Amino acid sequence: MELLRSNLSRVQIPEPTHRIYKHECCLSFDTPRSEGGLFVDMNSFLAFGKDYVTWNYEKTRNPVYLHIKETPKSVPEDRPLKKPTLLAIGVDGGFDNNEPEYEESYSIIILPDFVSLPFPSVELPEKVRIAVDTVLSAVGAEKREQVAAWTAEKKKVSEHALTLQQIKSGVVIPPSGWKCAKCDKTENLWLNLTDGMILCGRKNWDGTGGNNHAVDHYKETAYPLAVKLGTITADLEAADVYSYPEDDSVLDPHLAQHLAHFGIDFSTMQKTEMTTAERELDQNTNFDRNRIQESGKELVPVSGPGYTGLVNLGNSCYLAATVQILFSTHSFISRYFSHQSLKLAFEMAPADPTLDLNMQLTKLGHGLLSGKYSIPVAEKDVATGDVRQEGIPPRMFKSVVAAGHAEFSSMRQQDALDFFLHLLDKVERGNNMRPDLDPSRSFKFGVEEKILCSSGKVSYNKRDDCILSLNIPLQEATNKDELEAFNNQKAGKGLEENNMSTDEIVRPRVPLEACLATFSSPEQIRDYYSTALKGKTTAIKTTSLTSFPDYLVLHMRKFVMEAGWVPKKLDVYIDVPDVIDISHMRSKGLQPGEELLPDDVPEEAMESAQPVANEEIVAQLVSMGFNQLHCQKAAINSSNAGVEEAMTWLLSHMDDPDIDSPISHQTSDVDQSSVDTLISFGFAEEVARKALKASGGDIEKATDWIFNNPNASVSDMDVSSSNSAQAPAQSELPDGGGRYKLFGIVSHMGTSTHCGHYVAHILKEDRWVIFNDSKVGISTNPPKDMGYLYFFQRQDY
Repeated sequence: MELLRSNLSRVQIPEPTHRIYKHECCLSFDTPRSEGGLFVDMNSFLAFGKDYVTWNYEKTRNPVYLHIKETPKSVPEDRPLKKPTLLAIGVDGGFDNNEPEYEESYSIIILPDFVSLPFPSVELPEKVRIAVDTVLSAVGAEKREQVAAWTAEKKKVSEHALTLQQIKSGVVIPPSGWKCAKCDKTENLWLNLTDGMILCGRKNWDGTGGNNHAVDHYKETAYPLAVKLGTITADLEAADVYSYPEDDSVLDPHLAQHLAHFGIDFSTMQKTEMTTAERELDQNTNFDRNRIQESGKELVPVSGPGYTGLVNLGNSCYLAATVQILFSTHSFISRYFSHQSLKLAFEMAPADPTLDLNMQLTKLGHGLLSGKYSIPVAEKDVATGDVRQEGIPPRMFKSVVAAGHAEFSSMRQQDALDFFLHLLDKVERGNNMRPDLDPSRSFKFGVEEKILCSSGKVSYNKRDDCILSLNIPLQEATNKDELEAFNNQKAGKGLEENNMSTDEIVRPRVPLEACLATFSSPEQIRDYYSTALKGKTTAIKTTSLTSFPDYLVLHMRKFVMEAGWVPKKLDVYIDVPDVIDISHMRSKGLQPGEELLPDDVPEEAMESAQPVANEEIVAQLVSMGFNQLHCQKAAINSSNAGVEEAMTWLLSHMDDPDIDSPISHQTSDVDQSSVDTLISFGFAEEVARKALKASGGDIEKATDWIFNNPNASVSDMDVSSSNSAQAPAQSELPDGGGRYKLFGIVSHMGTSTHCGHYVAHILKEDRWVIFNDSKVGISTNPPKDMGYLYFFQRQDY
């Protein structure tokens, strides 16, 4: 006890503003349930596993820790599984999953000798008792930052219910024996409250559900409300009423009257169907990967180093699928696992390692690749019956990589492509001081655009990129005869695809080679300003690659705009071979006999030579409700490629700090006002200038750069020698031959990139493995023709 009293000055009582970690180690995925329990630093309130707490003591000299250990309680084997009533995790009424209950025990530990004192104990100093009680009663930072509840909002009264006009058709609805008026469906039936039509509900993205006849009827008639048969009981508020114009479940205060119009006595009705909210709960509870990928296949679970699953934090499958593939590449494995220990990353990290990207990437890398956490649990998965592993929750990684980003920091589903690009950008900035260690560079390649104007002279524009985004030329389908026969048969029978089984539908099959050829094919540019002709003309642009990356990522542009500018997913298969050769896409550079366009542009032509937003694209975006300036920026930054491209850019940059700044074509090294702003934050002028140069003048990114490069000081910023020394390294991109082997696929199931589900398939040890959040298994039939993102490795890498 005297030892504790002598260290009371190192004990702090938490304030409401303190971030308290008590559920997960900051450097690993150890928890209070791990063998050694968890140690909470009573000065910084950071948590550490038993193998890592000594490192913290050596770094901070903080000796006093609260030790938390959880051990499972013995429970009866026949304990009933609670049915969730709330779409939530870790709250009353949320998911149970039959997990064991745990008993917590506490003690005070004093390092370096791990002297243990019991808690609670009246003999402990009052300051320690208050501090520990405050820690235990506080909401942990892990849970505070990871909101894991999707509690549905209360339903609102529909405006259409108050003015609903019902047709006097004499229709009387029987109390049972219902059937869709347009197909044979006898479940998921909806009664239209205007005309009494009974029709089936929507088809789900996995092929289950109805045939969309109820929603199609609304589109034809504009009759707004429908009630789901089988949900009508004496408790009318529990009935599932849907408003098509409001696109939501609603309350109908006059439902009894509206039902009586069709002879329905609600007091005698029995519940036989789930409501929409209940089905959403059921689908989340019984989510089964075999239904969305490799249906009907018995997948063999696999575990061990490199086969660790990731716990779904709530719509985080986009993150899990992307990260699993990245940590299957040599560059990420080397940077954050084999050549960087957890201890080294911790020693380099700032005071709070939970806020350090390098630390959290290293933690994630060791969690995924060490095999420490890839251990099958004794019990089978309650929903699927599969042997499963716990997986690791990437909470701290998600928190730091999504910091400041409105979408990725939310619980909403996101586009895996957007996250991939965002993460590579973060990694690149985090390795700015050591570009030779930057794993994101293994994805970078040079793109060259050759522009041939009508004068016969050419110009070459170069840029770097890390994905090839490919249009899908449906006209190049290899099964045109089958498609034609299918469409003729469908038209002859008057069928719609949503009335047909998945096996009956014939989809276009487009070779990947055709998609790559489209990328390289000549493209017309109208209103191109020619410095040779001193006026606007039509030019021809061809695109090629100046280097071939270690890892080539192909993005299939399956989402297009249909009539009315409604996003639509192309129902198409891409035939992707295991090995591709893109040698023909190599740039040849300036050819003999080619004459470059003059560089000098007359002053009066400067304005017309600047990029100008395509007015048609801007008008179409503005008509969708977007801001005029934002639309102009979107068109310019997507090179006026089209509405879809502009919208993609716009949705990805809505939260940019300069989104509302006027469009400027001026380029300057560093804006002095930005330098002054950073100086006012307490940074040295030289550091501020270098940070702004490294981040393109963006103050927010420059601040991140400074925090990510704590060793950047005046001494190592010595003028041109540093810049000139780094210039070659920054300009050199990885390069090699043009043959690539497929090793990773991110597949997407759903109607939009912002809904549905993402799954990764990765070629490991000459076998395909499916990574579906925390479930990992041997894949017997990887969906090579259904990918959204394809990852290839250069064969000579």
